[in-house]
Amino acid sequence: MSTTTYAVSGMSCAHCKATLTKVIGELDGVTGVDVDLVAGQVTVTSAAEADDALIAEVVDDAGYELTGRAA
Repeated sequence: MSTTTYAVSGMSCAHCKATLTKVIGELDGVTGVDVDLVAGQVTVTSAAEADDALIAEVVDDAGYELTGRAA
């Protein structure tokens, strides 16, 4: 099991949270998604190490910007 937290810009409401939870949660191997609007972070739990490029792609396609892994 792997947990990775990403910084994401452009999130501001419950709709943003629901959208990112859905699109990231549909990726193969993803077992959990936690969106923190206040911190501007998305934590992804997956069976194996997260594919940063794939997650960035679905986040960007949803209209948000993954700016990197959170510190």
